[in-house]
Amino acid sequence: MNTVKSFWMGWGSLCLAGAGAYYFAKKSINADRAARLEETRRKKQMIDSLEYSNNVPARPLSASTMGGTTNGNGTPARTDTAGSPSQEASSDPAPTRHAPATEGQQVIEKSKYESSTPFKSTKGDRFS
Repeated sequence: MNTVKSFWMGWGSLCLAGAGAYYFAKKSINADRAARLEETRRKKQMIDSLEYSNNVPARPLSASTMGGTTNGNGTPARTDTAGSPSQEASSDPAPTRHAPATEGQQVIEKSKYESSTPFKSTKGDRFS
């Protein structure tokens, strides 16, 4: 039969075993994290060394010497509009409405993405 002494002895050993397991698990987890961090640092350093290796010219070549065209300020002329919404908007393939003629029309006109009729929810029982 259990006595007070054996009761506390059991709980004490259980707590001690739990604390030991926690300690060793935490130690293992921290070692894994350190190894993973070191691996990512090594990979990043390798990528950086490949990116900035010695086979890259020290002085970048201009677009005109590479055969490209330049605009007035010496930067290469941009011919594609991918990734530039302000340039893509002007070359919309199928605009659905004409530009408003007056300022009053411009204020009340909806964009081509807005519905011409407002949404009306149906009233009543939604579960039937």
